[in-house]
Amino acid sequence: MNIDNLLSHREQEPQDGVLYLVGTPIGNLSDLSSRAENILRHVYLIACEDTRQTKKILTKFAIKNDLISFNQHNAKNKIPKIISFLKEGRSIAIVSDAGLPTISDPGEELVKNIRKEGFDAVCIPGPCAALTALVSSGLPTSKFIFEGFLPKKGIQRKQILIEISQNMKTTILYESPHRLLNLLNELKLYCGGDREIIVSRELTKKFEEHLGSNIDQVIKIFEDKEIIGEFTIVIKGVKQKKDESLDKVEIKNELHELVNIGLSLSSAAKFIAKKNNLPKSKVYNLFKE
Repeated sequence: MNIDNLLSHREQEPQDGVLYLVGTPIGNLSDLSSRAENILRHVYLIACEDTRQTKKILTKFAIKNDLISFNQHNAKNKIPKIISFLKEGRSIAIVSDAGLPTISDPGEELVKNIRKEGFDAVCIPGPCAALTALVSSGLPTSKFIFEGFLPKKGIQRKQILIEISQNMKTTILYESPHRLLNLLNELKLYCGGDREIIVSRELTKKFEEHLGSNIDQVIKIFEDKEIIGEFTIVIKGVKQKKDESLDKVEIKNELHELVNIGLSLSSAAKFIAKKNNLPKSKVYNLFKE
């Protein structure tokens, strides 16, 4: 498709009966693309996570359009209404407070439902905190896993932390300010304090920061620093072992550390054995050596 065809296609947007997933700025309002601006200006209405946040974008670009809220609390009731608009031939845009919709928000369920009804969903690309932090981190980008916000507690949270500790791929997490230190200390427990990590704060905004080199260092930074803003955490994967031989001293030290913080010897041995693909009995016996 040549440039003339591309421009012609853009002039035809928005099309009737199409849901547009519009990427919005994650901080710097100047990051809104001209294509996204055109869609937001001309769709029938905009479904947004928080109307107050979306109004800031519309005001910046002098866009006047109707807004309806669409979030985790009302998505179930709003999805049939949006589908009814599409059936009438209306074009609808959906946006999150920041970044790409459907990533860690209920837009995913909306897209699934409108596709079942035979309607198309078109993404208007834009900023994404996960990818922005990843490409800025200096950590491996060819293979990565996005976990978003971890479950707040319970077995599911522990399972994901174990997976992160064992994974050879880069992991990307989101975290709120008041939970950041707790998460960092958990990552230290499961991954070790020397695991490489970059914590990005306030991406694209005036006080944007990329902090750390390993988990221990980042913990020290935030123990003495006011924790405000939105955080994206990038964690380097483990190195692939060349053979099955492991440092017995390292395993023994980790075993003692887990027992000292309150885990039973059996639970600690089971965790380390699974983490390193070793027999539990072999790890258990190291404690007595």
